[in-house]
Amino acid sequence: MSMQEYEKKITSLRDTPFGYTLSMIGGKWRLVILYWLVEQETMRFNELKHKIGTISDKTLSAELKAMETDALIHRKVYPQIPPKVEYRLSEKGRSLLPIMECMCAWGTEYSNQKKVNEKQ
Repeated sequence: MSMQEYEKKITSLRDTPFGYTLSMIGGKWRLVILYWLVEQETMRFNELKHKIGTISDKTLSAELKAMETDALIHRKVYPQIPPKVEYRLSEKGRSLLPIMECMCAWGTEYSNQKKVNEKQ
């Protein structure tokens, strides 16, 4: 990781690659949506809503639209009645998998430490 080239040269975090990455994965729901699309590959709106559990239709719809605009997911609409729409990760979305795997490894390491500390 190289943030040194940006030290004392930026006025906003948005102006850095780190800031761009945060804009892609930040917020309450993006990583959760990404997680389920990694696990299930292709999902419909109601499947995602059911897996997430506590998200409103309005919020999920807005997040999916924003993620499509950011080219993280593909949205496929089938011409039928009732409408059928599926979501899956784009290549750009799949490129975030190593970040998610690092987060999982960090969580494994530190959640295990927490359990050891609690037993002591």
